[in-house]
Amino acid sequence: MGSKEEHHDIVIVGGGICGLATALALHRKGINSLVLEKFDTLRTSGAAIGVFINGWHALDQLGVGMELRRKAIPLTEIRDMWLHKNKMQVTSCRKEALRCLKRSDLIESLAKNLPVGSIRFGCQIVAVELDPLSSFPILYANDGATIKAKVLIGCDGSNSVVAKSLGLQAPKVCPISAVRAFTSYSDGHSFDSHFIRLSGDGVLLGRVPVDEKLVYWFVSVLCPSQDVQKDHELIKKVTLETLKEFPTEVIEMVKHCDSSSLSLTHIWYRAPWHLFFANFWQRTMTVAGDAMHVMGPFLGQGGSAGLEDAIVLARCIVQEMPMGPEGATSDREMVKRIGRALSKYVNERRLRIMRLSTQSYLTGSVIMASSWVKKLVCLAILIVFLRSGSLSHSNYDCGSL
Repeated sequence: MGSKEEHHDIVIVGGGICGLATALALHRKGINSLVLEKFDTLRTSGAAIGVFINGWHALDQLGVGMELRRKAIPLTEIRDMWLHKNKMQVTSCRKEALRCLKRSDLIESLAKNLPVGSIRFGCQIVAVELDPLSSFPILYANDGATIKAKVLIGCDGSNSVVAKSLGLQAPKVCPISAVRAFTSYSDGHSFDSHFIRLSGDGVLLGRVPVDEKLVYWFVSVLCPSQDVQKDHELIKKVTLETLKEFPTEVIEMVKHCDSSSLSLTHIWYRAPWHLFFANFWQRTMTVAGDAMHVMGPFLGQGGSAGLEDAIVLARCIVQEMPMGPEGATSDREMVKRIGRALSKYVNERRLRIMRLSTQSYLTGSVIMASSWVKKLVCLAILIVFLRSGSLSHSNYDCGSL
């Protein structure tokens, strides 16, 4: 692109789940946008994503729900077990419609339903500022390009450039990391349609069938050195050492995993109290997905919350500007109307993401806290959240486009 200056109506920074879903939601309402993705291809790191009924509501609104349901089996039970105790807690998840989707299936489905040219790969935004004359955002790319947008939506993850420009506090990092991968069983596995969570010695292992032959698993490990994160064999070695007291079938599952799907990532989160006070929009600029409310994976709602954001944000923009930014008669009118739309969006989402983030934070604290006092306090508060059931966080409908 060189150092030329570009002008676009709506720019979305980040081509992950939330960014692509937001672009598709706007497209379904006849509004075009440009997605800027810093990598050269679609991002599928993390292997898989759990989707509850609230996420399926959003995917149905995007027009991809039926297609994606065919790619993953419905799960019937969540079984919580403890390594050194003869104890198991079974929670039915039939009505919550939980399925485990390959991240690549979800990302590719969203991307292929966008108009050609909607995604620009290899474009990393390094800074954002507001034009002092028009109040519209100006984006600066790492190759020297300048992009002027009338509306800017930051879906650029936990290390969001857009969130920083809004003055949001940086997310915090958990003391544990997550190892994730797939294991394929050529003759089929025997795990039924059960999501297993096995706890022992401060370690949590999860195993989820994607279909009759593919299993997704994750393990919590203490944060290793940066060198380990880049080496698949070292990741596997650290994981096997962490799981040495676990059952043989777990060890074999890790040993025979698909190394190309193996990843080790830090767990980031925004503290719930920061979400209460945060300024998530300014003029014609806002954030969504992890850029807005990154949370630990303890509820399995991070991806679905981003899908909800996409539907609500697109709906609010369309309600204020049915024809998109080009329908405004002046820049001043556009700033005013988009501001109203973003204010509605943030007001609608704030309580929802605070509830999810608080429950995730408490659940993570019960798992990770070294102090028994903190564990007991968090557990007591968590019980209040669970009065309606441990999966009540999925009983939410983001509404229609």
